[in-house]
Amino acid sequence: MLKSSKVFLKKTKNIKPDVAVILGSGLTNFFEKKNIIKLISYRELPNFPEPTVKGHLGKVVLGKIKSHNILCLHGRSHIYEGINTNSLKTPIRFLKDIGCKLIIITNAAGSIHKSIKPGSIMSIKDHINWSGFNPLIGPNEDDYGPRFSDMSDPYDKFYRKQLKKIAKKINQKIYEGTYCMFSGPSFETPAEIKAMRTLGVSAVGMSTVPEVIIANHCSLPVVALSVITNQAAGISKNKLSHKETLEQAALVEKKILKLIKNFIKELIFYDTTRNN
Repeated sequence: MLKSSKVFLKKTKNIKPDVAVILGSGLTNFFEKKNIIKLISYRELPNFPEPTVKGHLGKVVLGKIKSHNILCLHGRSHIYEGINTNSLKTPIRFLKDIGCKLIIITNAAGSIHKSIKPGSIMSIKDHINWSGFNPLIGPNEDDYGPRFSDMSDPYDKFYRKQLKKIAKKINQKIYEGTYCMFSGPSFETPAEIKAMRTLGVSAVGMSTVPEVIIANHCSLPVVALSVITNQAAGISKNKLSHKETLEQAALVEKKILKLIKNFIKELIFYDTTRNN
């Protein structure tokens, strides 16, 4: 078990979360104050990477939604920050060690289709890793997973079906599509976006994929949602900026958090050792 996991469990008196939510750029207000059990800075957790990007706060918040203990990670690290691979592995393996059964990942993404406009929410069904980076390169840690891990269902179908049912129930429109990760920090070019459209991609961004690879390696199911904050290069008439990303994410925050919270309230878990 990672030292950060031991520190967390000691600080929370061994309260183990059922679900972890990783909040992307511009998403901050997950829990109501009355539902917060414990707030811990990333600085208090050994080897936990501190985000350097605006809009990523760098704290974990343990709280309650209905009968579930939920851990919210406010902020993530990205490969464009120049961090080492352990900095990406630690948060996900930390979640595995403290007993999480499911990770819900959110990100801000650019749409490459005019029909998927800023303000939309997209459930990721698969991804293309265009970053040239895999966080599992190097010696394998057999305690967490095999040398060659399966990626045939990276965004768990069982949980995605539940998410779609909840979206329909609360009358929340969500798209479903393939996400492509670029390394960043520069935004994509119009030619790259055109190539992605040919490959069947719906949205592009600079995160999520490393976390999903690590989670799948240690048999931790994932669902992921993209907040569409802009239309990508060659589609948008505006120059792209992180400022626009944060502004648009803030506008969609209530909508995506309502979806996630309703999903958690009616969540049915499955045994991760069985085939689904």
